[in-house]
Amino acid sequence: MSDSRSAAVGGCTRPRTALTEAEVEALVRGICFKTGPPRTVGVEVEWLIHELHAPWLPVTPERLEAAYAALKTVPLRSALTVEPGGQLELSSPPAGSLTECVTTVRADLDAVRAVLAGQDLCLVGLGHDPWHTPRRFLRERRYDALEACLDRGGPAGRHMMCTSASVQVCLDAGHEEPGPLGHVRRWWLAHQLGPVLVAAFANSPLLGQRPTGWLSTRQLLWAQIGPGRAGAPPLDGTPRAAWARHVLDAPVMCVRRDDGPWEVPEALTFRQWVRSGLPRPPTEEDLDYHLTTLFPPVRPRGHLELRMIDAQPGDDGWIVPLAVVTALFDDPRAAESAYRAVKPLTERTGGLPAPHNPLWTAAARTGLADPELHEAAVACFAAALEALPRLGAGPEVTDAVGTFWDRYVRRGRSPAHDLLDRQHDGPGPARSAPRPTRQPTTCRARAGRTSAGQTPTAHGKDDPA
Repeated sequence: MSDSRSAAVGGCTRPRTALTEAEVEALVRGICFKTGPPRTVGVEVEWLIHELHAPWLPVTPERLEAAYAALKTVPLRSALTVEPGGQLELSSPPAGSLTECVTTVRADLDAVRAVLAGQDLCLVGLGHDPWHTPRRFLRERRYDALEACLDRGGPAGRHMMCTSASVQVCLDAGHEEPGPLGHVRRWWLAHQLGPVLVAAFANSPLLGQRPTGWLSTRQLLWAQIGPGRAGAPPLDGTPRAAWARHVLDAPVMCVRRDDGPWEVPEALTFRQWVRSGLPRPPTEEDLDYHLTTLFPPVRPRGHLELRMIDAQPGDDGWIVPLAVVTALFDDPRAAESAYRAVKPLTERTGGLPAPHNPLWTAAARTGLADPELHEAAVACFAAALEALPRLGAGPEVTDAVGTFWDRYVRRGRSPAHDLLDRQHDGPGPARSAPRPTRQPTTCRARAGRTSAGQTPTAHGKDDPA
């Protein structure tokens, strides 16, 4: 311990004590992987907010402020937060089942939509805004520092902050012991299943009203931010050791101050900060904050947060990735099927961490047109459809997954193709993808034939600055 200061917290003071590298590793290992039987599930759904009748027109900051002021009066079970560009996010509480999670978030979204509709605004599920350029809505020191940090690497950071949206599925880390529900297997599966999820749920092919050549432009932009800020660690060690090493070697976004702008160092890793103690020694609070500034495709936060899925079209499109991921992780038979389906894909990573490898690039660019990704997606969706009834999912959820299977996965398409088709159909501003129609389906049986060949964790959003 090399330094001690005091910080006022709730009218009291407590010491700020500098950390050693060994203490950082021990804290990261303890904070980020809390193991035990998988019991809870959560989801964080991000949405763009558009004008109800003219979505290509920008929503003014004044209208956004009024909308969020109205939403603060609405009782919700999920946490409602605002992203830097004015996107809305609902973060569910930990749920004891998939059905409970869906019921809670759907009710909250209904309430939010009713308030927004009264102001001629709507929620839009797109991975990236096809019309609007990045524009900051929130003016906070955290986002000032993040913007300054990301600007050094080009424009991708501002797009990520202000014009992107996702569906993030949160699951318990898993058992300490090995097996299909063990934390080592779940950590590996999350990264290797990731490109299949990117490809199947790609929904961001446009930027500036023009096709980018990528089905998931959002994933492209995340990759462009760079491996230090938005990359995963190598999968060549135990999850705790790999993540602790990654956290220490990741660049520091900012050094916070009690007053004035936060300092944004260049090329300073947390390890270097610990060793040098400059511009001041880092504390445990700084480590906690540093963890919230890393955006890998799979983020361990006690639970696992899968961050690679584009926001989905329609009121209930978000339910499909939530259901599929939950089934593939929490049902042992489906987890084993998913493991077998994605294992052959690992050779295409070239041994490089996600998402900066050829497999993730192919998923974002061409989606399920890639034959191997298509084959893996078919097998994974079949396994999920068979597992959902075992997890207690009702017909509405299984039918939604079956409809997505019929409309997209079976045909090697994703929601991005609907956007491209609509853009190709004729002149006029592009419109968001049509809402998938709920249809009764016997897809579970069809998918099966085609596919041959602890204590609850908090699944909420990062604490605000």
